[in-house]
Amino acid sequence: MTTTRELPQVLRRSARGVLAGLLTAVFLAPFYLMLRNALMDTQGLTSPHWTWWPSTMHWENFTSLFSDPTLHMGQALGNSLLIAAITAPVSTILASAAGYALARIPVPGRGVLLALVVATLMIPGSVTFVPTFVVVGSMGGVNTLWGIIAPGLFNPFAVLLFRNFYLQFPTEIEEAGRLDGLGWLGLYRRIALPSSGAMLASLGALAFIESWNAFLWPLVIGQDPSAWTAQIALSTFLTSQTINLPGLFAGAVVTITPLVAMFLVAQRYIVEGIATSGLKG
Repeated sequence: MTTTRELPQVLRRSARGVLAGLLTAVFLAPFYLMLRNALMDTQGLTSPHWTWWPSTMHWENFTSLFSDPTLHMGQALGNSLLIAAITAPVSTILASAAGYALARIPVPGRGVLLALVVATLMIPGSVTFVPTFVVVGSMGGVNTLWGIIAPGLFNPFAVLLFRNFYLQFPTEIEEAGRLDGLGWLGLYRRIALPSSGAMLASLGALAFIESWNAFLWPLVIGQDPSAWTAQIALSTFLTSQTINLPGLFAGAVVTITPLVAMFLVAQRYIVEGIATSGLKG
């Protein structure tokens, strides 16, 4: 029997190319369906006859997103962008500082603090949802952007990733910094933090995506349309009274575009950051 290794080089490359093409088609299929449906009308979407592409493209599905005064799509996209732009860098820097402290600073009870951080990962979000709402609501955070942002600034999983990263960081570099008179804060700010660029970029990108896709917490806190995010605005297309499928798909295309751009820019850093976090297989 002829094995794969015995096949000619050209044939093996062709087989790999075909496989890569098939996998690419599978992963791109949802984006194709989303764009196709966004350019159709309701009659075309509900028709029993399948069409690969609409004969008449309804670009008005996109323009109506921003012309509808009850939708507030433009403001919702701005709110989502502002929330994600604040949450991603702040939460990443806080996690980096906490991870460095747990990895390097020999303070009493450091193991207990690490155990508490790990314990928070075991608590379901549904358990802390109501207490968090009570605390944020008592501070006047309902219908405010800071009320949506504040609970997302603390990410224990990112803290553990940074701790694993800093545990692998060469101590010789820090000892050289100590000879220059640097303390813990100086070592972190001048040596450790600049050396963790891949981790910062990868976890920052993941935090941006998570913040952008958040739905339940912004829905509960942002009850007023002025505090809606893009995901909340999308949910108005599908209610118990009305179903606007073309508008829903058009809104999905608009809201997913920043995430696709973010992933295309940061995909190399995401892979590199996870590979250097201590979670290698």
